[in-house]
Amino acid sequence: MTPEKNPALTGAVLPTFFYYAVPSMVGLIALTTTSLVDGVFVGNYVGAEALASVNLLVPLLTVLYALALMLAIGGSVGAGTHMGAKDPGTASSVFSQTLIATVATTALFTFSSIVFEPWLFRLLNIPAELVPMVGEYFGILRWTLIIQLTTMVLYYFVRADGHPILATVSLLVGSLGNIGLDLFFVCQWGWGLAGAAWSTAIAQVAQAAVLCIYFFSRKRTLHFIWRQTRWSHLFKACYNGVSEFINEISAGIIIWLLNFLLIGRLGVDGVAAFSVVSYYIYLSLMLTYGVADALHLLVSQNFGAGNPQRIRQFLSTALIGSSGIGLILAISLLLFGDQLTGWFLSGEDAAIVEEASRLAFAIWPLFLVNGVNVILSCYLTAIHRPTPSAIVAILRGLILPACLLLGLAHLFDQAALRDSFSQWSFLWALPLAEWITFAVAIAFCYRHRPDRFEPAFPLQPVED
Repeated sequence: MTPEKNPALTGAVLPTFFYYAVPSMVGLIALTTTSLVDGVFVGNYVGAEALASVNLLVPLLTVLYALALMLAIGGSVGAGTHMGAKDPGTASSVFSQTLIATVATTALFTFSSIVFEPWLFRLLNIPAELVPMVGEYFGILRWTLIIQLTTMVLYYFVRADGHPILATVSLLVGSLGNIGLDLFFVCQWGWGLAGAAWSTAIAQVAQAAVLCIYFFSRKRTLHFIWRQTRWSHLFKACYNGVSEFINEISAGIIIWLLNFLLIGRLGVDGVAAFSVVSYYIYLSLMLTYGVADALHLLVSQNFGAGNPQRIRQFLSTALIGSSGIGLILAISLLLFGDQLTGWFLSGEDAAIVEEASRLAFAIWPLFLVNGVNVILSCYLTAIHRPTPSAIVAILRGLILPACLLLGLAHLFDQAALRDSFSQWSFLWALPLAEWITFAVAIAFCYRHRPDRFEPAFPLQPVED
């Protein structure tokens, strides 16, 4: 694709932004819907303990997603920047090295997890009564992760190379296939959590097959090359994607901490109740990631081409979109909290539904800024400012929520306050952490606003 025909560099701002953002949002909405429907099927047809079992595995899975996202976003931003600088050879090297690294790391984890499964389950603080259920689910899912995470990385590069429709179609195929298979495996045939895992596995194979159509496209810029010699491209991609790694792995640590605090105060039912709420946090983030995906490639390519005015316009559009998403979700939970949380559990679990509604009411202010924080961190990554981006990511994802959760939990455990506050009041730490991060992120982005930075180019093409 020549620069003159590249809409990211020359197209009208709003149509170009929506050209990339809408397919991504549609695809990620489909992906989110799959997760939500999985939760509905598991909660209603297998039970609250099964819902808790899935949530207890999230910290472990998040570590893998963190590695994949670091490679995917760091690599695709790097490749996009090289494409914007008219260096397709180096862009293809970044693409190839990222795919090779993803397959290698996920395969290593899969085989290692067989040996260390008991140790992993103890580390995750999984109650003894849930170990068989968790093992049934994870025994199938561990093999799926190789395809799932490689597909995730390929998805980002396919979008970055101007094929957002194909990327979205792949997500739709995977998501709809997962939902359809859940209907048979979980609802009709009663396979329980194993059925949910098999649904995910088969759907991921279908999604990968659709994405592989990209390799037959005559319009693609990126080419896969097995033989690689300059692995420094991969290390630079990892460094630039470190904020996304921190975002994801921090989420896993915080969920682990939340599970620990919830089990100690509310038991397994508390974990199940928060699992319901976490689906809406996941929904808000996935919708924002749809906007962020567009921002990554648009800003990175315009950064490579030296177009600060277009960067500013795309950033403003992304911030308005993410703010609107957060506002809609916050109002929805405030007005319809009982109905929204009640979808995930059967009538026999009415007490857990009521608890989930209370938890949702406690954390609703986080939806107003959590998406904006993601967009600001994404912008810093796309203009190759990994250090401030990483600071924003680690503040919102780990340091602030961990410190505030432990601090508030200890404070409300004091005898003088125990009777005045609910056992879940420590969850106020989550929105508080997002708002403090918001102030820091605004300061960083003002310092690195588009009219003040100088692109780190021209780039020199590198021959492998």
